[in-house]
Amino acid sequence: MTKPGSIKRKSIALSAEALVRESVLNAGSSLPLLFEPAVDGVSLTEWAKANRGLIDQKLLQAGAILFRSFNLDTVEAFEEFMLVLTGELLEYSYRSTPRTQVSGRIYTSTEYPAHQSIPLHNELSYTRQWPMRLGFFCVTPADEGGETPIADSRQVFNNIDPAIRERFEREQVSYVRNYGEALDLPWQDVFQTGDRQQVEEFCRQAGIEFEWKGDELRTSQVCQAVAMHPETGEAVWFNQAHLFHVSSLKSEIRESLLETSAGEPPRNAYYGDGSVIADNDLDQIRAAYDAATVIFPWQKGDILVVDNMLAAHGRRPYRGARQIVVGMGQPSGVG
Repeated sequence: MTKPGSIKRKSIALSAEALVRESVLNAGSSLPLLFEPAVDGVSLTEWAKANRGLIDQKLLQAGAILFRSFNLDTVEAFEEFMLVLTGELLEYSYRSTPRTQVSGRIYTSTEYPAHQSIPLHNELSYTRQWPMRLGFFCVTPADEGGETPIADSRQVFNNIDPAIRERFEREQVSYVRNYGEALDLPWQDVFQTGDRQQVEEFCRQAGIEFEWKGDELRTSQVCQAVAMHPETGEAVWFNQAHLFHVSSLKSEIRESLLETSAGEPPRNAYYGDGSVIADNDLDQIRAAYDAATVIFPWQKGDILVVDNMLAAHGRRPYRGARQIVVGMGQPSGVG
């Protein structure tokens, strides 16, 4: 007979598939990939630690993963999860939109009025350095609307007329910004400092041309229009010409800004040589985004992780309370 206490329990190693099931959220679209718990009580953060390689692989394939129903319900827990996926999180510097720091390096999503749409874009693609990975956490879904549409940047690239695409790739994009209260942010908010010397040093290191006009600042920088993903080698449409260009504004706002700013709007985009980008070409680019757009409603506790080069994101208008927070990690870029 076996002596009491001599029997040892064997630990059972459950596979990733046994704990988390994978599917496609929308039929006919490869993104976002949907991960849901297959059993009760799965810790998403602990599962991610054990399956980081799998997540990385799936993200490179799909461009975006939606983690749903994992009972992760605090901003602090989301930040811990993002640290697993990205390592150290990044500060949101050289800003183009208003945000508020929520916890550590977790920020609110862009704080534009609820009735406005935010066109699809890749984060910080108006610069030469950007985060490779973004995470969005739904603290409170909107009562109506407020979705975060996404689009495969490879598909957007393929949707654009080759002649337009090739000119952008050849000429690149020049972003000109006049900082103030009208459309762009005050330079103190953009650079997160009131010290002019710190601003100038940042600009020199980033290859940004700058000019002080009294207390105001004007900058310009030529950046990529198309980029190659460092791991997949795929070409992606990667710029924000369609956001910065004055054609993104309603005609009455556009005319008013041009009248009050001596013909130069607070924000504009040109080809890299300074020549004008035709409105019609940008309309075609916006249509390319529209054709690739995937929309899904947020659920409380959802986490959307995107490869920032492979997937663009935006925001739809909404009603009621809405809180989506964002974390960014894994710096990349052309230097």
